Amino acid sequence: MTSLPPLREVIARHGLSASKALGQNFLFDEQLLDRIAAIPGSLEGRDVLEIGPGPGGLTRALLRAGANVTGIEMDRRCLPALAEVEAAYPGKLKVIEGDALKISPKSLFAGPYHIVANLPYNVGTALFTGWLSGETWPPQWASLTLMFQEEVARRIVAEPDTSAYGRLAVLAQWRSRSKLAMKVHRSAFTPPPKIMSAIVHVVPGAAPPGVSMRVLERVTEAAFGQRRKMLRQSLKGVPGALAALEALGIDPQRRAETLTVAEFVSVARVLTPAI
Repeated sequence: MTSLPPLREVIARHGLSASKALGQNFLFDEQLLDRIAAIPGSLEGRDVLEIGPGPGGLTRALLRAGANVTGIEMDRRCLPALAEVEAAYPGKLKVIEGDALKISPKSLFAGPYHIVANLPYNVGTALFTGWLSGETWPPQWASLTLMFQEEVARRIVAEPDTSAYGRLAVLAQWRSRSKLAMKVHRSAFTPPPKIMSAIVHVVPGAAPPGVSMRVLERVTEAAFGQRRKMLRQSLKGVPGALAALEALGIDPQRRAETLTVAEFVSVARVLTPAI
Protein backbone atom coordinates (compact mmCIF):
# COMPACT_ATOMS: atom_id res chain seq x y z
CA MET A 1 0.00 0.00 0.00
CA THR A 2 1.23 3.47 -0.87
CA SER A 3 0.19 6.52 1.13
CA LEU A 4 -2.78 8.50 -0.13
CA PRO A 5 -3.13 12.28 0.06
CA PRO A 6 -5.89 13.69 2.31
CA LEU A 7 -9.35 13.34 0.82
CA ARG A 8 -9.95 17.10 0.86
CA GLU A 9 -6.84 17.55 -1.27
CA VAL A 10 -8.00 14.89 -3.74
CA ILE A 11 -11.43 16.49 -4.06
CA ALA A 12 -9.92 19.92 -4.62
CA ARG A 13 -7.43 18.61 -7.19
CA HIS A 14 -10.17 16.88 -9.18
CA GLY A 15 -12.61 19.78 -8.81
CA LEU A 16 -15.26 17.58 -7.19
CA SER A 17 -18.36 18.87 -5.46
CA ALA A 18 -21.27 16.96 -3.96
CA SER A 19 -24.13 16.58 -6.41
CA LYS A 20 -27.62 17.29 -5.08
CA ALA A 21 -29.10 15.41 -8.02
CA LEU A 22 -27.23 12.27 -6.97
CA GLY A 23 -27.97 12.74 -3.27
CA GLN A 24 -24.27 13.10 -2.43
CA ASN A 25 -22.71 14.34 0.81
CA PHE A 26 -19.01 13.74 1.48
CA LEU A 27 -17.47 12.53 4.76
CA PHE A 28 -13.86 13.48 5.55
CA ASP A 29 -13.37 12.42 9.18
CA GLU A 30 -11.15 9.32 9.05
CA GLN A 31 -11.88 8.32 12.64
CA LEU A 32 -15.61 8.45 11.98
CA LEU A 33 -15.20 6.50 8.75
CA ASP A 34 -13.10 3.85 10.54
CA ARG A 35 -15.85 3.51 13.16
CA ILE A 36 -18.40 2.93 10.41
CA ALA A 37 -16.19 0.31 8.77
CA ALA A 38 -15.91 -1.49 12.12
CA ILE A 39 -19.67 -1.93 12.61
CA PRO A 40 -19.96 -5.21 10.66
CA GLY A 41 -17.12 -6.76 12.69
CA SER A 42 -13.83 -7.95 11.21
CA LEU A 43 -13.67 -7.37 7.46
CA GLU A 44 -10.18 -8.78 7.03
CA GLY A 45 -10.20 -10.69 3.76
CA ARG A 46 -13.99 -10.30 3.39
CA ASP A 47 -15.81 -9.15 0.27
CA VAL A 48 -17.63 -5.84 0.64
CA LEU A 49 -20.00 -4.07 -1.72
CA GLU A 50 -20.06 -0.30 -1.45
CA ILE A 51 -22.75 1.73 -3.21
CA GLY A 52 -21.84 5.24 -4.32
CA PRO A 53 -18.27 5.47 -3.00
CA GLY A 54 -17.91 9.00 -4.40
CA PRO A 55 -14.33 10.22 -3.95
CA GLY A 56 -13.56 7.22 -1.71
CA GLY A 57 -13.66 8.29 1.94
CA LEU A 58 -15.50 5.23 3.24
CA THR A 59 -13.73 3.12 0.62
CA ARG A 60 -10.40 3.97 2.21
CA ALA A 61 -11.71 2.99 5.65
CA LEU A 62 -12.98 -0.35 4.37
CA LEU A 63 -9.63 -1.04 2.72
CA ARG A 64 -7.79 -0.08 5.91
CA ALA A 65 -9.99 -2.68 7.64
CA GLY A 66 -8.66 -5.33 5.26
CA ALA A 67 -11.74 -5.72 3.05
CA ASN A 68 -11.84 -6.58 -0.63
CA VAL A 69 -14.09 -3.81 -1.93
CA THR A 70 -16.28 -3.65 -5.00
CA GLY A 71 -17.74 -0.18 -5.51
CA ILE A 72 -20.59 0.81 -7.82
CA GLU A 73 -20.38 4.46 -8.80
CA MET A 74 -22.51 6.23 -11.40
CA ASP A 75 -20.82 9.65 -11.08
CA ARG A 76 -17.97 9.43 -13.53
CA ARG A 77 -16.45 12.62 -12.09
CA CYS A 78 -15.38 10.49 -9.09
CA LEU A 79 -13.71 7.72 -11.10
CA PRO A 80 -10.23 9.35 -11.31
CA ALA A 81 -10.17 9.82 -7.51
CA LEU A 82 -11.22 6.20 -7.01
CA ALA A 83 -8.56 5.08 -9.50
CA GLU A 84 -5.95 6.59 -7.17
CA VAL A 85 -7.32 4.52 -4.27
CA GLU A 86 -7.35 1.43 -6.49
CA ALA A 87 -3.67 2.00 -7.35
CA ALA A 88 -2.79 2.41 -3.67
CA TYR A 89 -4.43 -0.91 -2.77
CA PRO A 90 -3.49 -3.27 -5.64
CA GLY A 91 -5.97 -6.08 -6.11
CA LYS A 92 -8.18 -4.91 -3.24
CA LEU A 93 -10.55 -2.47 -4.95
CA LYS A 94 -12.72 -2.90 -8.04
CA VAL A 95 -14.82 0.02 -9.24
CA ILE A 96 -17.80 -0.49 -11.53
CA GLU A 97 -19.34 2.49 -13.28
CA GLY A 98 -23.10 2.09 -13.29
CA ASP A 99 -26.45 2.38 -11.55
CA ALA A 100 -26.68 0.21 -8.42
CA LEU A 101 -30.44 -0.14 -8.97
CA LYS A 102 -29.71 -1.94 -12.23
CA ILE A 103 -26.78 -4.14 -11.15
CA SER A 104 -27.40 -7.40 -9.31
CA PRO A 105 -24.86 -8.03 -6.53
CA LYS A 106 -25.22 -11.76 -7.27
CA SER A 107 -23.38 -11.13 -10.53
CA LEU A 108 -20.42 -9.63 -8.66
CA PHE A 109 -19.69 -12.18 -5.93
CA ALA A 110 -19.32 -15.96 -5.87
CA GLY A 111 -19.77 -16.21 -2.11
CA PRO A 112 -21.05 -14.18 0.85
CA TYR A 113 -20.40 -10.46 1.02
CA HIS A 114 -21.17 -7.49 3.25
CA ILE A 115 -22.81 -4.30 2.04
CA VAL A 116 -21.46 -1.12 3.62
CA ALA A 117 -22.53 2.21 2.20
CA ASN A 118 -23.28 5.85 2.78
CA LEU A 119 -26.32 5.47 0.54
CA PRO A 120 -27.35 8.29 -1.76
CA TYR A 121 -30.46 9.73 -0.13
CA ASN A 122 -32.55 9.57 -3.29
CA VAL A 123 -32.22 5.79 -3.85
CA GLY A 124 -31.39 4.46 -0.37
CA THR A 125 -34.83 3.10 0.53
CA ALA A 126 -35.33 1.48 -2.88
CA LEU A 127 -31.99 -0.32 -2.64
CA PHE A 128 -32.66 -1.41 0.94
CA THR A 129 -36.09 -2.89 0.25
CA GLY A 130 -34.67 -4.64 -2.80
CA TRP A 131 -32.00 -6.37 -0.69
CA LEU A 132 -34.65 -7.44 1.83
CA SER A 133 -37.18 -8.71 -0.67
CA GLY A 134 -35.74 -11.92 -2.10
CA GLU A 135 -37.85 -15.06 -1.76
CA THR A 136 -34.65 -17.06 -1.26
CA TRP A 137 -33.44 -16.81 2.34
CA PRO A 138 -30.92 -16.46 3.89
CA PRO A 139 -29.58 -14.01 1.30
CA GLN A 140 -26.09 -14.01 -0.12
CA TRP A 141 -25.26 -10.83 1.80
CA ALA A 142 -23.96 -11.44 5.32
CA SER A 143 -24.85 -8.00 6.71
CA LEU A 144 -26.01 -4.52 5.73
CA THR A 145 -24.37 -1.46 7.26
CA LEU A 146 -26.14 1.50 5.73
CA MET A 147 -26.37 5.22 6.35
CA PHE A 148 -29.80 6.80 5.94
CA GLN A 149 -31.53 9.99 6.91
CA GLU A 150 -32.21 9.54 10.64
CA GLU A 151 -35.98 9.57 10.02
CA VAL A 152 -35.66 6.61 7.63
CA ALA A 153 -33.30 4.76 9.99
CA ARG A 154 -35.84 5.08 12.81
CA ARG A 155 -38.58 3.72 10.57
CA ILE A 156 -36.45 0.62 9.92
CA VAL A 157 -35.94 -0.22 13.60
CA ALA A 158 -39.29 1.08 14.90
CA GLU A 159 -41.44 -0.87 17.34
CA PRO A 160 -45.22 -1.35 17.02
CA ASP A 161 -47.58 1.35 18.21
CA THR A 162 -45.12 4.15 17.47
CA SER A 163 -45.40 6.86 14.84
CA ALA A 164 -42.32 5.56 12.98
CA TYR A 165 -43.60 1.98 12.78
CA GLY A 166 -44.74 0.92 9.33
CA ARG A 167 -44.16 -1.31 6.35
CA LEU A 168 -40.41 -0.70 6.34
CA ALA A 169 -40.07 -1.93 9.93
CA VAL A 170 -41.98 -5.14 9.20
CA LEU A 171 -39.94 -5.90 6.09
CA ALA A 172 -36.69 -5.21 7.95
CA GLN A 173 -37.55 -7.21 11.07
CA TRP A 174 -39.59 -10.26 10.11
CA ARG A 175 -36.54 -12.35 9.20
CA SER A 176 -33.64 -10.05 10.07
CA ARG A 177 -32.18 -8.41 13.15
CA SER A 178 -32.03 -4.65 12.70
CA LYS A 179 -30.50 -2.08 15.01
CA LEU A 180 -29.56 1.59 15.02
CA ALA A 181 -25.78 1.37 15.17
CA MET A 182 -24.69 5.02 15.15
CA LYS A 183 -25.98 8.55 14.73
CA VAL A 184 -24.02 10.88 12.45
CA HIS A 185 -24.38 14.63 12.97
CA ARG A 186 -25.12 16.74 9.91
CA SER A 187 -21.97 18.78 10.57
CA ALA A 188 -19.82 15.73 9.73
CA PHE A 189 -20.72 16.09 6.05
CA THR A 190 -19.58 18.43 3.32
CA PRO A 191 -21.86 20.10 2.44
CA PRO A 192 -23.91 19.64 5.63
CA PRO A 193 -27.38 18.25 4.81
CA LYS A 194 -30.43 19.80 6.41
CA ILE A 195 -31.18 16.65 8.39
CA MET A 196 -29.36 14.25 10.70
CA SER A 197 -28.19 10.82 9.57
CA ALA A 198 -27.93 7.43 11.24
CA ILE A 199 -26.45 4.04 10.44
CA VAL A 200 -28.53 0.88 10.52
CA HIS A 201 -26.95 -2.56 10.84
CA VAL A 202 -28.97 -5.54 9.61
CA VAL A 203 -28.10 -9.23 9.92
CA PRO A 204 -30.22 -12.01 8.37
CA GLY A 205 -32.12 -14.20 10.80
CA ALA A 206 -34.21 -17.32 10.44
CA ALA A 207 -37.15 -16.95 8.07
CA PRO A 208 -40.52 -17.97 9.56
CA PRO A 209 -41.71 -21.05 7.66
CA GLY A 210 -44.63 -21.01 5.25
CA VAL A 211 -44.57 -17.29 4.50
CA SER A 212 -44.15 -15.73 1.06
CA MET A 213 -42.28 -12.45 0.92
CA ARG A 214 -44.55 -11.35 -1.92
CA VAL A 215 -47.66 -11.94 0.20
CA LEU A 216 -46.21 -10.14 3.22
CA GLU A 217 -45.34 -7.16 1.04
CA ARG A 218 -48.90 -7.03 -0.30
CA VAL A 219 -50.46 -7.24 3.16
CA THR A 220 -48.22 -4.55 4.65
CA GLU A 221 -48.62 -2.29 1.63
CA ALA A 222 -52.41 -2.45 1.95
CA ALA A 223 -52.44 -2.14 5.75
CA PHE A 224 -50.07 0.82 5.98
CA GLY A 225 -51.27 2.43 2.76
CA GLN A 226 -54.34 3.46 4.76
CA ARG A 227 -52.79 3.39 8.22
CA ARG A 228 -55.40 5.67 9.79
CA LYS A 229 -58.17 3.26 8.87
CA MET A 230 -59.14 0.08 10.70
CA LEU A 231 -57.85 -3.19 9.27
CA ARG A 232 -61.35 -4.19 8.18
CA GLN A 233 -61.21 -1.25 5.77
CA SER A 234 -57.53 -1.19 4.75
CA LEU A 235 -57.32 -4.96 4.09
CA LYS A 236 -60.70 -5.49 2.44
CA GLY A 237 -59.06 -5.40 -1.01
CA VAL A 238 -56.69 -8.27 -0.14
CA PRO A 239 -58.42 -11.58 -0.92
CA GLY A 240 -58.91 -13.64 2.23
CA ALA A 241 -57.33 -11.08 4.57
CA LEU A 242 -60.42 -10.38 6.68
CA ALA A 243 -61.08 -14.10 7.07
CA ALA A 244 -57.43 -14.54 8.10
CA LEU A 245 -57.84 -11.88 10.81
CA GLU A 246 -60.90 -13.69 12.13
CA ALA A 247 -59.15 -17.08 12.09
CA LEU A 248 -56.20 -15.63 14.01
CA GLY A 249 -58.34 -13.78 16.52
CA ILE A 250 -57.04 -10.36 15.44
CA ASP A 251 -59.62 -7.64 15.99
CA PRO A 252 -60.39 -6.06 12.58
CA GLN A 253 -61.05 -2.76 14.33
CA ARG A 254 -57.35 -2.41 15.14
CA ARG A 255 -55.11 -0.24 13.00
CA ALA A 256 -52.00 -1.42 11.19
CA GLU A 257 -49.49 0.25 13.52
CA THR A 258 -50.81 -1.78 16.49
CA LEU A 259 -49.99 -5.17 14.94
CA THR A 260 -46.68 -6.75 15.86
CA VAL A 261 -44.31 -8.08 13.23
CA ALA A 262 -45.27 -11.61 14.33
CA GLU A 263 -48.97 -10.84 13.76
CA PHE A 264 -48.30 -9.59 10.24
CA VAL A 265 -46.29 -12.75 9.59
CA SER A 266 -49.20 -14.87 10.86
CA VAL A 267 -51.62 -13.13 8.49
CA ALA A 268 -49.23 -13.58 5.56
CA ARG A 269 -48.78 -17.27 6.44
CA VAL A 270 -52.55 -17.86 6.28
CA LEU A 271 -52.72 -16.05 2.92
CA THR A 272 -49.59 -17.49 1.33
CA PRO A 273 -51.38 -20.37 -0.47
CA ALA A 274 -54.21 -18.08 -1.58
CA ILE A 275 -52.57 -14.98 -3.10
